[in-house]
Amino acid sequence: MSTIAVTVGQRIRNYRNNKNLSQEKLAEMAGCHTTYIGQIERGEKNATLESIEKIAAALEIPLSQLFEKLNENDTENNIPLKCYEFFSAKTKAEQEHLYNILLEIDDYKNK
Repeated sequence: MSTIAVTVGQRIRNYRNNKNLSQEKLAEMAGCHTTYIGQIERGEKNATLESIEKIAAALEIPLSQLFEKLNENDTENNIPLKCYEFFSAKTKAEQEHLYNILLEIDDYKNK
């Protein structure tokens, strides 16, 4: 499957997990089949824009958020993009904790 399908699927899974939703609950909220949600999250299905729009609405995120920075060149070596994907897979509390750790490291480095 395409890199875009895999990346968007991972992002959907990350946002779903952050909201503590099961695939079944997200499917119900988006009006999709549970199997379809799983296939999208694994990057196995090329979802329609209509389906992605319904899923984004169910997740209460802007549609554009699922497609941010998809065309970045050399994503393998793009550290900021890797950090974005890493952080987006975490809960809000984990994100805050990781951010504070980074701030402490930066502060220590600058002493």
